[in-house]
Amino acid sequence: MQGCLICLILAFGWACAAYVRNREIKRIHNSMQNGNNFAFICDDINELEHSNQINLPRVTVIMPLKGFGEHNLHNWRTQLTSLYGGPLEFLLLVESTDDPAYLPVSRLISEFEGSVDARIVVAGLSTTCSQKIHNQLVGVEAMHKESKYVLFLDDDIRLHPGSIGTLTREMEKNPEIFIQTGYPLDLPSGSLGSYCIYEYHMPCSMGFATGGKTFFLWGGCMMMHADDFRQDNCGVVSGLRDGGYSDDMTLAAIAGAHKKLITSPPVAVFPHPLATDLNFGRYWNYLRKQTFVLESYTTKVNQIMNRALFAVHCYLSWGFVAPYFMAMVHVAAALRFYFKGYSLEQLTSISGGLSLASILATCTFAELLSMWNLTRIEVQLCNVLSPEAPPLSLASYNWCLVFIAMLVDNFLYPISAIRSFFSQSINWSGIRYYLKDGKISKIERTQRSQDMAPVFTDLGGKHLYGRKGFPTKGSFLSSFTSLSKGLMQWRQPKRHE
Repeated sequence: MQGCLICLILAFGWACAAYVRNREIKRIHNSMQNGNNFAFICDDINELEHSNQINLPRVTVIMPLKGFGEHNLHNWRTQLTSLYGGPLEFLLLVESTDDPAYLPVSRLISEFEGSVDARIVVAGLSTTCSQKIHNQLVGVEAMHKESKYVLFLDDDIRLHPGSIGTLTREMEKNPEIFIQTGYPLDLPSGSLGSYCIYEYHMPCSMGFATGGKTFFLWGGCMMMHADDFRQDNCGVVSGLRDGGYSDDMTLAAIAGAHKKLITSPPVAVFPHPLATDLNFGRYWNYLRKQTFVLESYTTKVNQIMNRALFAVHCYLSWGFVAPYFMAMVHVAAALRFYFKGYSLEQLTSISGGLSLASILATCTFAELLSMWNLTRIEVQLCNVLSPEAPPLSLASYNWCLVFIAMLVDNFLYPISAIRSFFSQSINWSGIRYYLKDGKISKIERTQRSQDMAPVFTDLGGKHLYGRKGFPTKGSFLSSFTSLSKGLMQWRQPKRHE
């Protein structure tokens, strides 16, 4: 019955999230029917008038880069070709020029020279915080002095043409917003590991589909006031710089401690393609990093909340998996009695267990149906928000693998969490971080020749090493050139009469 209850709670949560996302689809369609062909960019077509566009605030987009993979060129193109009408600059941060991302992004920027304000910033090595946070803070120091908002983006998501404009409008409407965020829609590549990551993210998606205020924060998309970093308001800079491991968890803790507002617009959902060769080992390393986040904290209250989340998540994970093992025992016992030739009257002793197994199967079906419906609606929303892009589809999703991934992921989560609790260290893209009192106390950088240094990142399958920025295997230059030519035009906005 506990398993049934968990399934129904998940089904209800996904149904509510689907309602919020679907409401946005209807709003956009209604706006288009009323003559606003640019409803995927803004609600009111009058906002596109030049007199309004010249008054838009300056936005700086900061994107830390690490490695180069099969989806990066596509993702970067969607980010650089935003249809935001105000002053906009892109700062792409790399650890060093030896990073495999350096040369591809340099060529991409040169392709848009004169039309996009974008530049690469070499951040150097972090010493007091994670490399991602270090890159972000270096980007903040380098941003334009007149920037009003700063948008932190991961390099493995695809933006919609109107995403930056939507986030900025919400910040302008409500100056009380401390952070605006969004959430990714995972596009599994077919492997069990990719479906495990998709399943891991889906329960979290409920907290980002509120259509407004939320307590959740995703580091892949965070828009904040630039002055908060210039003036270190609420300790955002010092909190990140002095031992920060996770950007979103640290900022969420700061927002909670100072009772600051976090919001998530209903259209802030972004396609997140996973690597085609994402194996189970890379999934496990990703899960380890996710559970390790709960070991970092900024205050005593934050530590208590993380411990509570640790305990609840572990309990619910195994509480979700255990009923299926019990149901298998009931079904196996019934089959054994049946094949031994017992009559139906003699099977009454196990009928109660079979009834519970049937109820669990029904609740599981309802849960999967609700998950499918939310994914379907988010796919539709992404297609509506990016009408110029190749349409996404549910056809590639394997729902049998989704169910298996649910069992695997929930079974492994407590194991990973317990291991993180006792290890207090993690290898993140070839860098080992050690925590003490919730903050990074030691950083070890491994050499490529050492066994503990991975060759690829987890989700995007990105090359982490390569001579002068090139992957070590295959001809990168020829593949990059063909990709550039093939994708040159797809991200350009459509012409409207």
